[in-house]
Amino acid sequence: MKPTEEYKKRSRLTFICRRFSRNKLAMLGLVLVIALILLALSADLFFDYHDDVVLQNVRERLQHPGVSPAHLLGTDQYGRDILARVIYGARVSLFISVTVIAISTVLGVLLGGVAAYCGGIVDNIIMRVNDIFYSIPFTLMAICIVASLGGGIPNLVMACTIGVVPGFARIFRSAIMPIKNQEFIEAARASGSSEFRIFFKHIIPNALGPIIVQATLHLATTILAISGLSYIGLGIESPTPEWGAMLSEARNYMRDCPYLVVIPGVAIMIATIAFNLVGDGLRDALDPKLKN
Repeated sequence: MKPTEEYKKRSRLTFICRRFSRNKLAMLGLVLVIALILLALSADLFFDYHDDVVLQNVRERLQHPGVSPAHLLGTDQYGRDILARVIYGARVSLFISVTVIAISTVLGVLLGGVAAYCGGIVDNIIMRVNDIFYSIPFTLMAICIVASLGGGIPNLVMACTIGVVPGFARIFRSAIMPIKNQEFIEAARASGSSEFRIFFKHIIPNALGPIIVQATLHLATTILAISGLSYIGLGIESPTPEWGAMLSEARNYMRDCPYLVVIPGVAIMIATIAFNLVGDGLRDALDPKLKN
């Protein structure tokens, strides 16, 4: 008896998970990502947002790490706890990044999917407009949008999303092109399935592999973009904790208090490396060309 479709899906998922778990660097990245998420979600259990993150205490300003047990990683120029700001900064950076990637994935799947599936003039219109946005560098576009609309989380999400969507649309379109004319699509169409059902049930699930990898890798790029915009004063504004804003505020204290720059810089580095490792692991696990 032939295996059912559900059994095939479970077998494929098991195979992907097994390949991913064999990649030690990918598992290290996954552990780091989970640790970052848990720290961000549990920040309220360890610190008080007002007292440790926002409230200024000049009597305890610029304490080096290890000097006070109450401030394990020291304090900044305003007497705020560095560890608390880094952990709450992870919450801000991860929230914005995940929001940007989620919206970009949905829009990219819809635009690229419609362009590839419909073809013809619809494909030309969508992709030519997409090429206009894609020709503008991501960071430059984000800077122009935020500079025009102002800072804040909503505008930052909008700016990063507009910069990310064109790449997602191109990748998903290229993933759908070889699928839409395969035999199982013709069989579904011959059995009476509507075009809407074929698109969402058969085509999209079979083309999600590249977009999942792209989304994971772009999480790291988005974190860097958010930090960069905040560093030049176009992103998250003080006193809201954000890694790039922390780097910007610490520029004048680099010589005497280098930990003010090193600690948020290390946080950015760990987050970007972790998501890149997970993305590389997913690419290796999902790519059929790499199967043994």
